Amino acid sequence: MQKLSNPSLLLLRNEEELHGNKVLVINHSDDGFLSELANLNSSAQIYAFSYNFADHLAASKHSNINSFVGHSLPSIENLDLVIYYYPKSKPEANMMLSNIRANLGKATRLLVVGENKGGVKSVEKQLKPYAQASYKLDSAKHCILYEFNDLEAQERFDIADYHQIFSVKVAEQNFNAISVPGVFNHGKLDVGTELLLNNLLIPSKGAVLDFGCGAGLIATFMLNAQPSLSLHCLDVSALALYASEQTLELNGHSGTFILSDGLGQVTHQFDAIVSNPPFHTGLNTDYSIAEAFIANAKHKMKKGANLQIVANSFLKYPPIIDQHFSQFKTEVKNSKFAVYRAQKA
Repeated sequence: MQKLSNPSLLLLRNEEELHGNKVLVINHSDDGFLSELANLNSSAQIYAFSYNFADHLAASKHSNINSFVGHSLPSIENLDLVIYYYPKSKPEANMMLSNIRANLGKATRLLVVGENKGGVKSVEKQLKPYAQASYKLDSAKHCILYEFNDLEAQERFDIADYHQIFSVKVAEQNFNAISVPGVFNHGKLDVGTELLLNNLLIPSKGAVLDFGCGAGLIATFMLNAQPSLSLHCLDVSALALYASEQTLELNGHSGTFILSDGLGQVTHQFDAIVSNPPFHTGLNTDYSIAEAFIANAKHKMKKGANLQIVANSFLKYPPIIDQHFSQFKTEVKNSKFAVYRAQKA
């Protein structure tokens, strides 16, 4: 049985607040809450929305839940109740709250739940100008549950209003990129990716996979150097894929964009796989994610293809890579990051 998160437990201890004919849950995790909600609302229409493809897949397994994934909310009329799990990113929350207000009716109740350390208290200030009534319904397990009523509707929502254009200068290249809130290292080139790009072996032709593409910096860098490459950008986040597509287009490039949890949706074979991979689960290092990616990457690579990744230098990735690739070396290593390159024999 799945272990309910603390925000979900707080919601369920206020089950009298969770009823409606049309209910939308946003930013849920795969912890069993949607099943509990469906049991409480056996005759209701329940919708789930996430930016995250893995959470969308989990929600889709419920026959009585309509799940959506994307960079903006679907249009659902006459919602009685919206339940929003507050994210760790305040700018992402600002964007989603605007998106919610563009999809609300006057009668829609909004419940916002989150952890204190995740900044959920910020929602009071974020929604105060737009809510006729707001209540702190409950608090427990270092979480707070808020209710907002009679929210002022927003006329429209356009994610393009949240674009942040920033300059990337690395390895004798200078180009602009587009990011949106909720994307990894929003609005800047992170130091790990910078180290990777400064030590990147770019193939002269063929197909390349940018795994965990973020805002498309690696893909754009490679296409700037070799415009004939076929770039495939993959991420579990629909926001990241959207940002990658915008960044490539801004620089006159095109690519293939794959929304996937790991390599599950990948059908191609590649001449190179490049990644600053998301090998963390929350605050914990999860080697099972690393092992699965590296083992499966081998099956998506052509003979002689290179796998190039950057990772925190203290993480024990060399034994994992060495287990699956006979030709492997550390390209560069400093106190923070290491770049590894492995070749499929």
